[in-house]
Amino acid sequence: MDPQKILEYFQGTLDPNLRAEAEAKLDEIFKIIGFSPILLNISMDQSIDISLRQAAAIYLKNMVVSSWEQREPENPGDPVPFSIHENDKQVIRDHLIAGVVHAPAVIREMLIVVVSNVLKVDFPGKWPEFSLKMIELVQSGEYNSCLAGYLCLYQLIKHYEYKRPEERASLNQIMMGVLPLMEQRFGQLHPDPSQESVSVQKILLKNFFALIQYFFPLDLITKEAFGNWVQVVKAVTERPVPPEVSQASQDDDDDDDDDSRESSIWWKCKKWAMHIAVRVFERYGSPGNVETDYNEFANHYLRSYSGPLLESCFKVLDNYRNKIYVSQRVLQLTLNYVNLSIGHVSTWKYLKPHIEALIRDIIFPVMNLSDSDLDLFENDPVEYLREKFDIFEEFVSPVTAAQSLLHSLVSKRKEMLEKVMTFCMSAFAANQIEPRQKDGILHMIGAVAPVLLKRKNFKHQMEALLVNCVYPMFTSEYGFLRARACWVLHQFSSTRFADIASLSRALEILQQRLIEDTCLPVKVEAALAMQSLVEENGEKGMELLRPQIRPVIIEMLKLVRETENDELSVAIQKLVCAFEDDIAPIAVEVTQHLVETFEKITDSDVSDDDKAVTAMGLLNTIESVVSVMEENKHIMIQLENIVLRVITFIIDKSVMDFYEEALSLVGTLTVSQVSPTMWQFLFHLYHMFERDGFDYFTDMMPALHNYITVDTEAFLSDRKYCEVMFQMCSRILNSGTAGEDPELHAAKLLEVIILQSKDRINEVLPSIVELALQRLTRSINTSELRTMCLQVVIAAIFTSPLLLIPQLAQTTLPNATQPLLDQFLSQWLNDLDCIFGIHDRKVSALGLCTIISTIPESRPEVIARMSPQLVPAMVTILKGLKRAYIKRAENDADSSGSEGDEEECDENVLESDEDEVDEEGQLYLESLKAKAMHSLKNGDDDDEEEEDSEFEVEETALEGYYTPLDDEDCEIDEFVTFARLIHHLQTTDANFYQALFGHLDEEQRRQVEDMVKYAEQRQAAAESRKLEKSGGYMFNTTAIPTSFNFGGKMGD
Repeated sequence: MDPQKILEYFQGTLDPNLRAEAEAKLDEIFKIIGFSPILLNISMDQSIDISLRQAAAIYLKNMVVSSWEQREPENPGDPVPFSIHENDKQVIRDHLIAGVVHAPAVIREMLIVVVSNVLKVDFPGKWPEFSLKMIELVQSGEYNSCLAGYLCLYQLIKHYEYKRPEERASLNQIMMGVLPLMEQRFGQLHPDPSQESVSVQKILLKNFFALIQYFFPLDLITKEAFGNWVQVVKAVTERPVPPEVSQASQDDDDDDDDDSRESSIWWKCKKWAMHIAVRVFERYGSPGNVETDYNEFANHYLRSYSGPLLESCFKVLDNYRNKIYVSQRVLQLTLNYVNLSIGHVSTWKYLKPHIEALIRDIIFPVMNLSDSDLDLFENDPVEYLREKFDIFEEFVSPVTAAQSLLHSLVSKRKEMLEKVMTFCMSAFAANQIEPRQKDGILHMIGAVAPVLLKRKNFKHQMEALLVNCVYPMFTSEYGFLRARACWVLHQFSSTRFADIASLSRALEILQQRLIEDTCLPVKVEAALAMQSLVEENGEKGMELLRPQIRPVIIEMLKLVRETENDELSVAIQKLVCAFEDDIAPIAVEVTQHLVETFEKITDSDVSDDDKAVTAMGLLNTIESVVSVMEENKHIMIQLENIVLRVITFIIDKSVMDFYEEALSLVGTLTVSQVSPTMWQFLFHLYHMFERDGFDYFTDMMPALHNYITVDTEAFLSDRKYCEVMFQMCSRILNSGTAGEDPELHAAKLLEVIILQSKDRINEVLPSIVELALQRLTRSINTSELRTMCLQVVIAAIFTSPLLLIPQLAQTTLPNATQPLLDQFLSQWLNDLDCIFGIHDRKVSALGLCTIISTIPESRPEVIARMSPQLVPAMVTILKGLKRAYIKRAENDADSSGSEGDEEECDENVLESDEDEVDEEGQLYLESLKAKAMHSLKNGDDDDEEEEDSEFEVEETALEGYYTPLDDEDCEIDEFVTFARLIHHLQTTDANFYQALFGHLDEEQRRQVEDMVKYAEQRQAAAESRKLEKSGGYMFNTTAIPTSFNFGGKMGD
């Protein structure tokens, strides 16, 4: 293979006019042996232009990511996916680390990804020399070699990141020698403030953090060794950055300069030092909140290191107070460390004397509106809103850290709430206070709202606080103060207003801000606060807003279109559900608006995560509107056409990101009626199924279930509807590649068709049964799928016994020695312990009753032969059913219990000499650990007592797909059916009765009698329900006999 030709192709990829042809050439040759090593050589060759080296490195990285590991074909018969030849792999392994050493940063970045992927597949088995080369590099005194060594070490540690402790032996063995080298290297580098030195220091800290991120190796990191690392963390945290970095553009507040300082290597180094401090404290160093294995270490950490590290944090915060630049991430992590210190006596004693300064000089300034936020607020409000509602921004924001610290302070320590509120009210009343400082005070008050509303000394004063301090801000000339006032009212929305006029005034003001304000963030905050206020104040709030619900929702819809804010969509959804009766006149308008907004968003790039989330929120809101209107047929006809427009758009354009929501909408449109338009849409769904395969069949299932059960007469009126369902199920069950979950749903759909149609589909019933039986003949991994396929046949036997039982008895499969019925009954009885839930057990019970009730003249020989097993099997099923019914009744009783009022939270406040102990969290961690250990020791073996566990009696995943047997008023009761069947056989078929019951022992007879008594109780309960519904008229019922002769001959 000619390296020069490959270079020419890469040169072509950089020219827009030649790119397509060059990429095609590369696609033709990339599988040839020798190609990937040439890419590595190009990447390493310093005589080649850097852009070509970078292109080759990127191509190599992509090849390794996709084709290093050998993979099996996705489907039988598919070609084996390409993987790099082993000869090429060996060449790459031999030279890769040297490439990392000598490559410039832009190429090293690509090669490190290659190292990571090769390690995942080949270490240690095929690449044992990696660790030796890496250790040799970290011992080198040359910068590039040392840096490359620690970068490779980082990839090795990340390779073991999620491994269990017992799987980290290879890593621990390597780290035993490397950790002392890391300490030694840091000692050598720390006095050197150069960029090269600090770069290596940063990667050293990253390595240590990765090593202890999820598991702290106590046998590897001794107390002495950890003490050395604490000194490293302190030294880095307290070390001043070079003057040229800290002084950059300090005289102006240029955001670009702030960004450059934030991303400088010195601040990144400090960031990783603080990461280590926070991680060790929160995960391993907090007594009472760690796993028992770490108890000794946690006590040692708290006693020896928490105070000194807290002092380092104070120094960082002191710099911030004195207006010396501190990066946002370092500030955020420092505040998080201080937050962790609040719950422990030993750190609280360090912290307590500084609390007033911490509130006044740190928390308050951080929570003020910053220059960058003000700029966004005024000049790019949409971006301001995106950042403020971005949950990922919250994880790294010092503002969120300060807010969390403030909340911990007032909720965990005595007298702190009083100190905070005293500071806030004094500052708020000061004449010299600036508007942005007012924003900070309101921000602080809102942050402690959950605590204020529960403390008995404060909660009754909150209405006055809102009226006197917050309401006036709604008319401020500053938009950010109006927005903050709305936000504060949102935080206090659960306030119990003694004066209804105060609540009315709040809703009136919020409505004005929503509709009349010209500032976008104000309108959004007003909308969210209004929805929350109405929700928290129940009927009173709803009555106050009801006259204005139309303009409010219309304005909120406009806001969604303008801001693409998902929380607004959720708020609209809640208002639609709350004002169900009031929405009807505007339901069509609202839905039209939502659909148009969805179309606007999806016209642009829906791969944008924020847009995708907003679009999903809109679809969910459309579903809410449809759901509340489902009983209004006149409106539903209009809504159906509008909603189908968006569903059709999604399906026709194959916008798979929204398939789940679109199919859910189809289910909602068919939940109470199926219009002619929706019947035609069934074929649209079928075409989608054929085009996009099986991935979305489970999402289709609720809609398909509705088609069968909501209008069964229409479903049975046209054979095409049943054929469509059957074809989909057939494709799924016969594919061999669909996966067992879709197969499980397909089998369930067949069972629903059978039970819903009863004996009206006898012409297709044999085909359905054949499909289920064929699937049973192939390999099945889960008992759920096997029992579901059995259940399809059982349902067919129950609904059409005269057709199915003779057919199964007379049919013998090729190469089989027994008729199908013999094999089927054996499998069924063998799998009884795998049948769970109420519905599945009920179908089996009724199926067994049907088998037992066959008349002597047509009873297959196998039923008589297996008769001794039938009653014990029946008792097993009925015992499980009885437990399930009792459990469901208990759950219903629990869920109907009233919730108590919120308790005061004063008792949760810690005294100055008390530690915070999370007993529940500790128990949870220990239980997880015990389960993991049990799993390691016993594999997947079920406990012998599993039969009696709570999981056995809960509903199975598919019981939500109701059939006529699941109706509360279903007249077919399996216990009553069994009891009457016993009586019938005793009086009409004595020989078979004797074959069924004659062999029972005393315990089994007692169990049968218990089931009969329970049947009597269930019949009495059913009669009571009928009596209640009929207004008192007593129905005639057939009594259940309660005494049976289980042994001997009739008449004895």
